[in-house]
Amino acid sequence: MSRAKAWIGPVIAALVIGAVTHVAVVVAAPSRIMEKAMGRLSGDGARTNRWTHAPRTSPASRQIVRPSPDLAYSSCVYDLSKGPVLITAPAWDDYASLSIFAANTDNFYVVNDRQMPPGGARVVLVQEGQPPPKVDAKVVVSPSTRGVALLRYLAPSRERFAAAAAARKSAQCASLAK
Repeated sequence: MSRAKAWIGPVIAALVIGAVTHVAVVVAAPSRIMEKAMGRLSGDGARTNRWTHAPRTSPASRQIVRPSPDLAYSSCVYDLSKGPVLITAPAWDDYASLSIFAANTDNFYVVNDRQMPPGGARVVLVQEGQPPPKVDAKVVVSPSTRGVALLRYLAPSRERFAAAAAARKSAQCASLAK
């Protein structure tokens, strides 16, 4: 057997192992990353279906990767296992956004200040096949039972951050299960 032929088997085996490993990491990594993020954001599940309002960003802030010092952030780890969840974002007179992420990091819903109704955003998250409750809100189907909602308000100064903090107090992220 020639030297070249002796290497064919190990090279093919290495390529197959590399391809399988690559696919496994690409498929598994987003869910693992989001699971870790949801754990941190919810205090390991102690704070689900409710907003957690982050303090004003400082150089030491690392709860959200590279947070912008001009934004006021709120996060809610939602859990639809017991039923729909109502998410509201009060109106803001400057840039604002509500983004909702599935358990695999996919951003499946986003609305900003230009798209929000005058009173702000009202969303009811449901699972596929789950009947939506009778509430005045946009029904959004979540591709996963758990995920993260992220609310951002432009607040570049202490005064604007204080105003955003006051507005965020009326935001809701709550289970509608009885």
